[in-house]
Amino acid sequence: MKEYSNSNLINIFFLNRYFKRFIAISTDSILCVFTVWFAFYLRFEEFILIKDIHLITILTPVILAIPTFWLFGVYRTLIRDAGLSFLYNIALATFFYGVIYFLIIDAYGLPNTPRSIGIIQPILLFLAITGSRSTIKFLFNNSLNHFKNLKNKENIFIYGAGSAGRQLLSSLENNSKYKVVGFLDDNRQLHRQNLLGQKIYDPKKLEDIKEKKDIKLILIAIPSLNKTEKKRIIKKISNQGILIKTLPNLSDIIEDKLSFSDVKDFLIEDLLERETIQVNIELVTKQVKSKTILVTGAGGTIGAELSRQVLKMQPKKLILFELNEFSLFKINEELSSLYKHIEIIPLIGNILDQNKLEKILKTFDVNTIYHAAAYKHVTLVECNICEGVRNNILGTLSVVKATINEQVKNLVLISSDKAVRPTNIMGASKRFAEICMQVYKKKSSFTNFSIVRFGNVLASSGSVIPKFKKQIMNGGPVTLTHNDVTRYFMTVPEAAQLVIQAGTLGKNAEVFVLNMGESIKIRDMIIKMINLSGQKLKDENNLDGDIEIKVTGLRAGEKLYEELLIGDNPEKTIYPKIQKIIEPSISFDQFEKSINELKIQLDNQDSKQVKQILANTIRFYNSNSEIVDFIYNEQKNSTDILSNKDNKSNIVKLN
Repeated sequence: MKEYSNSNLINIFFLNRYFKRFIAISTDSILCVFTVWFAFYLRFEEFILIKDIHLITILTPVILAIPTFWLFGVYRTLIRDAGLSFLYNIALATFFYGVIYFLIIDAYGLPNTPRSIGIIQPILLFLAITGSRSTIKFLFNNSLNHFKNLKNKENIFIYGAGSAGRQLLSSLENNSKYKVVGFLDDNRQLHRQNLLGQKIYDPKKLEDIKEKKDIKLILIAIPSLNKTEKKRIIKKISNQGILIKTLPNLSDIIEDKLSFSDVKDFLIEDLLERETIQVNIELVTKQVKSKTILVTGAGGTIGAELSRQVLKMQPKKLILFELNEFSLFKINEELSSLYKHIEIIPLIGNILDQNKLEKILKTFDVNTIYHAAAYKHVTLVECNICEGVRNNILGTLSVVKATINEQVKNLVLISSDKAVRPTNIMGASKRFAEICMQVYKKKSSFTNFSIVRFGNVLASSGSVIPKFKKQIMNGGPVTLTHNDVTRYFMTVPEAAQLVIQAGTLGKNAEVFVLNMGESIKIRDMIIKMINLSGQKLKDENNLDGDIEIKVTGLRAGEKLYEELLIGDNPEKTIYPKIQKIIEPSISFDQFEKSINELKIQLDNQDSKQVKQILANTIRFYNSNSEIVDFIYNEQKNSTDILSNKDNKSNIVKLN
């Protein structure tokens, strides 16, 4: 019988919304009549038949209340999602109705109706309506087994007792997973006070109250925090073994867009030890606005973000050039849905195809090229030497020649900090690509060449951060190649903005780098990620921790630390955080000789000779590992086996 009634209740909630509004209005009309009768009963303290109350006295509350509730939006709220804001709305509507009802009784009078009825009845009506809504909501939630889920909710704190915190609490009222049990706030005047029924605590006492309250999660609800303040808060609470999540920016709060779905895991930017760099849009817009822009490798992390940033500056056309079909499809779908007024052209193609590139540049009259297409995974390129070198060097050469032949005004190459004193093939190939830009600039007076060099990009396809996050989610261990490895890091938007800014500065293949402060120790970053994820590091000092770090040893071609400049005298630019340097190059004849030799050995798939050519051409290139190329080693093993067989055969013949 209970299951039958529950299913009927659920069916009612999924009826047409107009029919549900009709039921709500009918119910409220009945409650208006009932509360009039009950108000008379309380006023006279004796039982009165409803037929003894004048019809006008009974109908007036219905005629006044229903339109008032309609105007205040009472019938537009879903009862199953009703929270404190809905109760406030009912209270406001009832108060407004009560004032009018009392004034009518006081000024005009209703037959045999004392003025006190004008006070008692609205109060009763408010209690009756809120009681009916709460009862229906409880029955509905119970019918969906929500009542059982209450016992399984995780207790959480909201850090920040401001407007964002209040709004987040309202959003969590009906959440089946989380239960807010208090606020944390640095304002001493708020401590021990209550906000929407929840106590506000001093963050300094978190360690004492977290066990008592069984806190599983802290939501930081202060979107206006700058980097320094957020870092201070995170540092203060991250060692408590509690998961930390954050809210988005302040604009979402102002525009009333905030809900619990906006809560995120700690932001990637929180891992940086510095403020993220903001671009001056006005200064760089002139490079892009009303121009035709082409981005190679547009489906990659940097290429995709470059495309997003470019579109914000209102280009005439944006050409997405990408070899990977699925990546191109994804970025084109995303951008086309957001920027319907700008022509976006997705083109499948390989940067090695110079003829096609020239056809594209001529057909669409391209003004600026951002060359982001490259193989960037150090280990993969080290194991696939010929393909990495072909794509990164010959591909760049193809882009450079096409740019010059079709007289494109600007070409910006996205390079890497691994190009500085390279120890691996990826870094060496990127340095060779830089040399290509430097050499061919001498052949062209029309095109402005720029080289942009930056460190590891957080959350990019080649970044270790997503891997670390996955390992932490799986309970560890987190793998680290060496305890002393350090790297420079920047965010994806920072990297894209640096590229665009450098494009406005470059003329003669100068190298531009972002001043990223001190390099970050990877081990410290992992520990920070573990803490932000609500876990504790497990090591010899804390055997009861959750996640341990496993040192695996440096991989082929990997360095303990990276650099951004070969020279020691970087120049300042008009952008405070961007430095410029002109680095040593080689002669055109030497470059041509190296390229011709490289093409021959690439066709032969001779990784050893390719590596030797790189060493002969690139100053400071010093490989720190043996050749680990898959094809080369397989051929070498096969040759050794055949050689051994021949030796054995010769021995038999001699005997």
